[in-house]
Amino acid sequence: MSAETDMIKLYSSRILELTTNMPRTERLESPTATAKKRSPLCGSTVTVDIILKDGVIADYGQEVKACALGQAAAAVIGAQIVGLTRAQVQQGRDELYAMLKEDGPVPKEPFNELEVLYPAKDYKNRHASILLTFDATLDALEAKKATA
Repeated sequence: MSAETDMIKLYSSRILELTTNMPRTERLESPTATAKKRSPLCGSTVTVDIILKDGVIADYGQEVKACALGQAAAAVIGAQIVGLTRAQVQQGRDELYAMLKEDGPVPKEPFNELEVLYPAKDYKNRHASILLTFDATLDALEAKKATA
């Protein structure tokens, strides 16, 4: 298979569809915590705002400036994140990391739609961008914990 064919496979129509229908792209007006993460390799950035109530994400906003793969991950995460605890977010991040870096299985629900990024496991230079939204969300949750 040629490199061009590999890239076409990587940027599937489903990934491109996710990038155009990304939810929760508005920053929150009064978040309880905010975090911004940047991938030094590619320059992608994600800023996440959360409102946390009783240990659960009650509202979520994100600003994503990333490649299509990072945007697709942010779209899936943004669609599922409200109502989750820190432990559930960490588990989703750990499962995505294992899928990309350790040939692990596809993440379980509610993040099972991240399966669309399975072909990216062979593109190590894209992994940081794909993980960025989870990392920013976990940083925001840690920032809230530090102020509690």
